[in-house]
Amino acid sequence: MSPDVDLTARRPGPLRDRLRALDSRLFEFAAGRNWPAAEPVLPRLSRSANHGVLWFATAAAMAASRTPRSRRAAARGLASLTLASLTINTLGKRSVRRTRPVLDPVPLVRQLKRQPITTSFPSGHSASAAAFATGVALESPAWGAAVAPIAWSVALSRVYTGVHFPSDVLAGAALGAGAAFAVRGLVPTRAQVVPPARPRAQVPALPDGEGLVMVANTASGTAERVRALHDGLPLAEIVECEPTDVRAESEKAAARATVLGVCGGDGTVNAAAEIALRHGVPLAVLPGGTLNHFAYDLGVEGARDLTRAVRQGEAVRVDAGRFSGDGREGVFVNSCSLGVYPELVRERERWSRRIGGWPAGVVGALRVLRADRHPLEAGFRGRTRPLWLLFVGNGTYHRMGLTPGRRTDLADGQFDVRVVHGGRRPALRLLAAAVAGPLTRSPAHAAVQVGRLHLSGVAPGTLLAYDGEVTEVEGEVTLEKLPEALTVYRPLPRN
Repeated sequence: MSPDVDLTARRPGPLRDRLRALDSRLFEFAAGRNWPAAEPVLPRLSRSANHGVLWFATAAAMAASRTPRSRRAAARGLASLTLASLTINTLGKRSVRRTRPVLDPVPLVRQLKRQPITTSFPSGHSASAAAFATGVALESPAWGAAVAPIAWSVALSRVYTGVHFPSDVLAGAALGAGAAFAVRGLVPTRAQVVPPARPRAQVPALPDGEGLVMVANTASGTAERVRALHDGLPLAEIVECEPTDVRAESEKAAARATVLGVCGGDGTVNAAAEIALRHGVPLAVLPGGTLNHFAYDLGVEGARDLTRAVRQGEAVRVDAGRFSGDGREGVFVNSCSLGVYPELVRERERWSRRIGGWPAGVVGALRVLRADRHPLEAGFRGRTRPLWLLFVGNGTYHRMGLTPGRRTDLADGQFDVRVVHGGRRPALRLLAAAVAGPLTRSPAHAAVQVGRLHLSGVAPGTLLAYDGEVTEVEGEVTLEKLPEALTVYRPLPRN
């Protein structure tokens, strides 16, 4: 090859120049076009997206709908936006120092009053818009469809107002979408972690709801959810009652129903589950409390999910837990615990009617941790140990820590036992256990999975909390699994 021909050095230059020329022609074409109705909208929309204000406001509106999927979609959208912004500001803008377009072809009425001073490539506004919209859509396609036109308009506004070339916008949008998928890789969406549809149970399909008796705890604010269920299952019988009457009404319902339904918080669901087990009838759970761990871990997030499962006769068998000792016994579908948590439950109940559920939980935690007390003494795994907390989950919890944990298998035959050992500074030990999450081997806390647990030497008057209820135990306490004992309606994955 001739020494004066250097293809490696010369080929990228003309190609890059051609791409830049094409980018400039597209920019000038957009500047010269008449955009009907865009003039009063796009510049304002572009300004509203400064510093992510538009997306934070959108996330707040989504969260205000109070549905679990909306809240998760809003959180995922903001997490994706944050990652995209960090990437753009630390790597993108500093790697390619491209100047902004010349504004001469852009009509003055379109131009922003305050021009950005950062480099042009890639577009940060487009990255944030694409990241937020993609993150929302990955968790909730319905919300994603609602947000996508706004995100597209924000990206378009950056060319319309003359602050970016089209390639800046395309690159930013690609980076934003990539950030959303990266967040999904770190924290899978609920659709990615679907509880296994096993073991399946044979249950009656009730197309109109005839044979379903739904007991609803009116103290949980269940009226709207119950109405939505009745719209889908018009022949279902709805029994609304006060908390003190839930158990009695559930007993009556189980005696005459094909399917026992329940709508309320953890304690309401617990009472219905125990009755359904005793009567041998399937259970239909409509989430109606604050946390709704059992329903959400099943994959039932609202009336639509439950209606579909009842209409089509879709159900699974799940484990239950049982504790017994000194003449007392009970059933739990979520968890039971000894130590500081039962005291927190009592404090929360004491304050909740005055200040509401979440504030009461905070006040209860502060009062319990500040109180002067001694750790619980109990024989556990062959040794008598001081314990600040003994948590027993019905099924293995994932990502336990400061973020809420969940179970992906409600029939794994295991108790998830988490222990915070006794010692000085209980608050620090409990906080360390919460932060560590799955890192549960240390002098302060530990975790094991077992099918049965026996405690001895429990002092009289020791509190035990199970699914939000509190009782007293003493002496010998045994916790055992009831494998696949409870049949529960839940929508099964579609092929």
